[in-house]
Amino acid sequence: MATKDPTAVERANLLNMAKLSIKGLIESALSFGRTLDSDYPPLQQFFVVMEHCLKHGLKVRKSFLSYNKTIWGPLELVEKLYPEAEEIGASVRDLPGLKTPLGRARAWLRLALMQKKMADYLRCLIIQRDLLSEFYEYHALMMEEEGAVIVGLLVGLNVIDANLCVKGEDLDSQVGVIDFSMYLKNEEDIGNKERNVQIAAILDQKNYVEELNRQLNSTVSSLHSRVDSLEKSNTKLIEELAIAKNNIIKLQEENHQLRSENKLILMKTQQHLEVTKVDVETELQTYKHSRQGLDEMYNEARRQLRDESQLRQDVENELAVQVSMKHEIELAMKLLEKDIHEKQDTLIGLRQQLEEVKAINIEMYQKLQGSEDGLKEKNEIIARLEEKTSKITAAMRQLEQRLQQAEKAQMDTEDEDKKYLQECQSKFDSLQKQISQKEKQLVQLETDLKIEKEWRQTLQEDLQKEKDALSHLRNETQQIISLKKEFLNLQDENQQLKKIYHEQEQALQELGNKLSESKLKIEDIKEANKALQGLVWLKDKEATHCKLCEKEFSLSKRKHHCRNCGEIFCNACSDNELPLPSSPKPVRVCDSCHALLIQRCSSNLP
Repeated sequence: MATKDPTAVERANLLNMAKLSIKGLIESALSFGRTLDSDYPPLQQFFVVMEHCLKHGLKVRKSFLSYNKTIWGPLELVEKLYPEAEEIGASVRDLPGLKTPLGRARAWLRLALMQKKMADYLRCLIIQRDLLSEFYEYHALMMEEEGAVIVGLLVGLNVIDANLCVKGEDLDSQVGVIDFSMYLKNEEDIGNKERNVQIAAILDQKNYVEELNRQLNSTVSSLHSRVDSLEKSNTKLIEELAIAKNNIIKLQEENHQLRSENKLILMKTQQHLEVTKVDVETELQTYKHSRQGLDEMYNEARRQLRDESQLRQDVENELAVQVSMKHEIELAMKLLEKDIHEKQDTLIGLRQQLEEVKAINIEMYQKLQGSEDGLKEKNEIIARLEEKTSKITAAMRQLEQRLQQAEKAQMDTEDEDKKYLQECQSKFDSLQKQISQKEKQLVQLETDLKIEKEWRQTLQEDLQKEKDALSHLRNETQQIISLKKEFLNLQDENQQLKKIYHEQEQALQELGNKLSESKLKIEDIKEANKALQGLVWLKDKEATHCKLCEKEFSLSKRKHHCRNCGEIFCNACSDNELPLPSSPKPVRVCDSCHALLIQRCSSNLP
């Protein structure tokens, strides 16, 4: 005997349990005849069985604290696949009492049953098996045919009306255990329930057919609306295509004309640029020959200036070094003075301490005379004080010796400063003499530079003239470039005007269609009047050109009937109005009829 796959056995058992729970729920609900509450036992068992079916084959996901294995992950996918399920997901997340994903999944199943769309939602999941493979193993019930069978069985639950309170229930801590005693049948119940089974099957078939009919009607109505919209859009597109083709032909003709004009302008500009280039090259060559001699003169003067400026910089550097030395000496003197002042302050403090010690000794001596009992202790204190005074006197002697050494060092530094100042003054005098001599040389060089500047000014004037000529040529080139830009801008404006023209033509067509209906009625009345007068009223289709100016009619150049002769004219040739015998009010008349009627009126006048 071949061993069966345990996962296949599990799927078959879960399928059988789902069949029994769904069938028992439908039968009991039909016999119950009311809306089901959350306390109804078959309904509770149905949710437990569904939970086991959805948990079968779930992949275990590791987290930091524990392993996670819940059905809330795949149920969240329904929102992406089925837009109507977004309301259920939002309402489940807003529930305050739910803390675990398993509780959210149980609330989702109850809300889906109340909406009667559990089968539709789970069908979307089963179809998308690529997405389900992230949550389920390949042998899971939802990945195999048993899942599709269970989804088909869930369609029958749409017969049931359920009213479940999800807020009050503790869905997180419920224990999902299947009660098999509900599905065990007695022999006495079998005969009594056969009729109920037949009635339930008939009702299931009826409800299933009604739902299929409702879905088919909705799809047919949506298809009819789509067909109508597509036909309308097709007719609009055909009309727009014909108009666009005509516009393209006109634009191509205008494009050819603009290209020919652009080529002529480019030829003229290139010829002008070649002539200007030749002139500029000749002028540059003459300028280079005249510039070489001036450059040599300028380079020699520049070398002399560099040498003299270097000498002056050396002298200034020596002065700066001497000044810095002087500042350093002054800083050293100030530091020595600060040290002397600090030492004097320490001496004054030590003298004060000595005076205090003497006062203390006097007081102690007086106390010794007054108290004979504390002579021994006070003698010890006096001995200590004497030791301190001896130390202080030794420190005073050391400080006096340091003072004497500092005073000697100060005297030596003052003598050295005097000698250094004398040397600095002598060097300063010699440097001043050198500076005076170099200033005289600078005056001579400045006169030479003035002469060179005059030469440079004359050369600069010549250069400016040449630059003016170049700038004039550049302005001409910029004008040509600006003309090109204006030409491109005019092309853009032309395209925009064409768009506006097409839009206005469309508006005129719509106005013409609206006005044609009203004019037809008026023209019918006028034609009846003309028939009485014996005139012939031409039709609009027969006239293509104006009778007077012989211009072709178009959407912008409209047709107008003369109310006297009945011919068709343009607006410019029939913009006159006169009262006729047939109509006392002024009516549109062509130019020729207007002239004849005026002549008749003038001849009739006395």
